[in-house]
Amino acid sequence: MTTQKMVIQAQGVTKELKLGKHTIHALRGIDLAILDGEIVSIVGPSGSGKSTLLGLIGGLDTPTRGTIVIDGVDITRMNEDQLTEIRNEKIGFIFQFFNLIPTLTALENVALPIQFARKRNFNPNKRAKELLDLLGLGDRMNHRPAELSGGQQQRVAIARALANNPPLLLADEPTGNLDTESGVRVVEALQTIRAESGTTVVIVTHNQDLTTYTDRVLTLIDGMIQDGAMHTL
Repeated sequence: MTTQKMVIQAQGVTKELKLGKHTIHALRGIDLAILDGEIVSIVGPSGSGKSTLLGLIGGLDTPTRGTIVIDGVDITRMNEDQLTEIRNEKIGFIFQFFNLIPTLTALENVALPIQFARKRNFNPNKRAKELLDLLGLGDRMNHRPAELSGGQQQRVAIARALANNPPLLLADEPTGNLDTESGVRVVEALQTIRAESGTTVVIVTHNQDLTTYTDRVLTLIDGMIQDGAMHTL
C-alpha cells in the first residue's frame, strides 16, 4: 500500500507577538498535515490566527517555536534569500485584492513570475496562455485589469500564482471581494487546477458556503485547531 505524500507538515507551531509589555499568543501549538492534492479550507472568527497560520506556511513569517515542512523542505530556520527561493518554486499566493499590475495585460501579469524565476522551466508567454485558457480567459489575454470583472481578475491572479507550477497554492480570502456567482467560479477554477495539476490548495475564508467545495475544513479558534487537523495515513 502506498502512502500519499504530505505537502504540509506543521508540528508544535507557536506564534507570539509582542505588543508593548504584553504578549499576544496568535498560534498555540499547531499540529497539521495536509496531503498532496487536497483542497483544505481554514475558517474561524476574526483574530483566531487564520492569516497568521497561512503566512507561516507560506514562509512570509517565521514561528516562535515549532517546525513547518513544505514539500519535504523544512522552512523554519531558512534565511530570507532561501525563503524567497522556496516561495518562488513551491508556493503560489492568491490574495483578496488580486494585486495585479494595472499597466500590464492579463498575459503579461501571468508571465511575469516566470521571467523572474531563477530556474525558468517554462516559456513565459506559452505557459501564461496555457493557464489563461485553462481558466476560461483565452479571450481576455490582452485585456488589462481595469477591463476585467472582479471574478476575471481573480482568475488571472490564480493563473499568475500557478505560473511556475508550484505544488502548493495558498489563498487568503480569495472570494472576499466577489459576488456569489463570481466566487463560485473562482472556487470551481481552483478545483479545475487540482484536477489538472494535482496542486494542493489551502484557503482561508469567512465564507461558509465556500467550504462545501473543499475536501476538509479546519476550524481555528484562539490560535488552536478545533477539528480536522490531522489526516489519518
